[in-house]
Amino acid sequence: MVEQQSTRLDAVFHALADPTRRLMLRRLTDDDLSIGTLAAPFAMSFAGASKHVRVLEGAGLLRRLVCGRSHMCGLVPEPLAMADDWLRDYERFWTDRLDGLEALRKPEPKPRKRSER
Repeated sequence: MVEQQSTRLDAVFHALADPTRRLMLRRLTDDDLSIGTLAAPFAMSFAGASKHVRVLEGAGLLRRLVCGRSHMCGLVPEPLAMADDWLRDYERFWTDRLDGLEALRKPEPKPRKRSER
């Protein structure tokens, strides 16, 4: 079970490592899009876009529905939630560390002079 989840998480982070795929996913947050529409802003071929879609699909980040000659893609958010959970563990770690560092940086209160008492 742990190994299977680790493999899925590896695939998600691999898919997210590419800026083109991240932008494709962002565009899918608004609506389902065809592969051709996903490819348009990148000036890439359908075949090039299709390779990116296959990586995203393999990571479980999108689903593809074939309607005749059109391949419609839709976002699947669950793998992103899994990656977010993994990252949150490190966020807590660094927040604790930075809070500790901040506490060390705070100056000690200066002793008041006798005239201020």
